[in-house]
Amino acid sequence: MVKLTKIYTRGGDKGQTSLTDGSRQPKYAPRIEAYGTIDEANAAYGLVRLHTSGLYDDMLSRIQNDLFDAGADVSMPVKSEYELRIIDDQVTRLEQEIDKMNDKLEPLNSFILPGGSAAATYLHLCRTIVRRAERLLVQVAETEDINPVVIRYLNRLSDHAFVMSRALNNHGADDVLWVPGANR
Repeated sequence: MVKLTKIYTRGGDKGQTSLTDGSRQPKYAPRIEAYGTIDEANAAYGLVRLHTSGLYDDMLSRIQNDLFDAGADVSMPVKSEYELRIIDDQVTRLEQEIDKMNDKLEPLNSFILPGGSAAATYLHLCRTIVRRAERLLVQVAETEDINPVVIRYLNRLSDHAFVMSRALNNHGADDVLWVPGANR
């Protein structure tokens, strides 16, 4: 268990931060940007939970924990013997949950605009933040070793957020549909 007795360390005052293995990188480094964006997604999921009245809370709680694990995974170079890694079973669980939620939804005949309920709207925010984290991590993977399962997890998580947003929008009945060229 982590025990934090002092919140500030002054270690980052000169623009560097530590990876989990103790190595230092600039705060703007792509790896740092990637796991910072994962942390941002986690905060957005916290907003979703404020608006769901406990609905899907088990899933949302697990996702928040998984996102913290994903950030920890990305913050540790793969060459190390670090044990906390995102695994394929976590991706599979997301796929199973997507399928279960999607079974209750009508097929889409239009793209959806972020909107409807507050929870659904915040899930669209989660989806876009997770997509940005995924893009950043793909960029990191071009030059550094990372756990490729994290990329798959993030890819599936954005789909999960989309489907859950529809489920929370009265099973899609309250989705806000895009009307191409409506304001010409």
